[in-house]
Amino acid sequence: MRVVIAPDKFKGRLTAAQAADAIERGMRAVLRDAEFVALPMADGGEGTVDAFLRAGAQRHIAIVRGPLGDLIEAQFAMLGGTAVLEMAAASGLELVPRERRDILHSDTYGTGQLLQAAIDAGATRVILGVGGSATNDAGTGMLRALGAQFLDETGEVLDRAIARYARLDEIDLAHFDARVLHVPITVAGDVDNPLCGVNGAARTYAVQKGANPAQVGLLDATLEHIADVAARTLGRDERMSPGAGAAGGLGYALLQFLNGRMERGVKVIAEELDLEGALHGAALCVTGEGKIDDQTLRGKAVSGVAAIAQAERVPVVAFAGVVEPHAKQELEERGVTVRQADSSVLESAARDYARALERHV
Repeated sequence: MRVVIAPDKFKGRLTAAQAADAIERGMRAVLRDAEFVALPMADGGEGTVDAFLRAGAQRHIAIVRGPLGDLIEAQFAMLGGTAVLEMAAASGLELVPRERRDILHSDTYGTGQLLQAAIDAGATRVILGVGGSATNDAGTGMLRALGAQFLDETGEVLDRAIARYARLDEIDLAHFDARVLHVPITVAGDVDNPLCGVNGAARTYAVQKGANPAQVGLLDATLEHIADVAARTLGRDERMSPGAGAAGGLGYALLQFLNGRMERGVKVIAEELDLEGALHGAALCVTGEGKIDDQTLRGKAVSGVAAIAQAERVPVVAFAGVVEPHAKQELEERGVTVRQADSSVLESAARDYARALERHV
């Protein structure tokens, strides 16, 4: 029998590769004659680059500005002419110690630098994962790194402090790096929020990045104003497009200024790593993530992997450290077996499941 192991990370505990290895060790101890195919997955957040490196992509390092301007090393992957980037590697929340988190001064400048580094390395296509951001700047930092200037009515150039963009009057693209307009960009994410409003970037996600209620209102109004000026500048408006609110509005900038195409992260990664091909003829698919909840049901890794497996008529079991009962019930109604297993006991849980499977067979 062939078993395909395709988990996401157990956030803060195991990377997707570590989770896949633990599951394989546990099952191999019982199913000694089985063939195991490990394809660690991701949904556009942390671990996206690692999934491609595991699949044979070349690792690159760029020196970029972090969310608060500190110089950091950020990795990306190259697979042929395709560059795989994570905004979290340059502008992620995990890069900022909790005591330094400052959403009003965090920006995506480093993500723009990372994008330029990929193009410098010869990328003819980019996959950019947009999960795990520390920012709520509507991608203005990224755009500044690419040469855009944001000016107030006096002609003063606005910098990283997003609250100052309430004074934005003009967006000057005269020195914009036009190369990015000729490289197709797939934006890999797992949210469909618009830029502004009750379901927008600020009102949905800013609090978890450290914003207080007053700052949430300020950020939402500022992003709305940025979108007004951008629509006037470019003659079109992507603020309400699904995913525009991803990564604090970075999704919006990628759609509005760089002609990006928004896709579900797990779908993009599964296609690039040929999960469907690996599953063809398999006896079992094992997936998992740190928590199975409402977000899982809306298209994160577990449900995305399960849908592909079920299309190939392959049974699916999903492990998770935390399992919300209603999410478990819905997944099981979809035909997915759900097992709760903390990261520390994932190997033994996989071994126990393999024993039960062996007895059943």
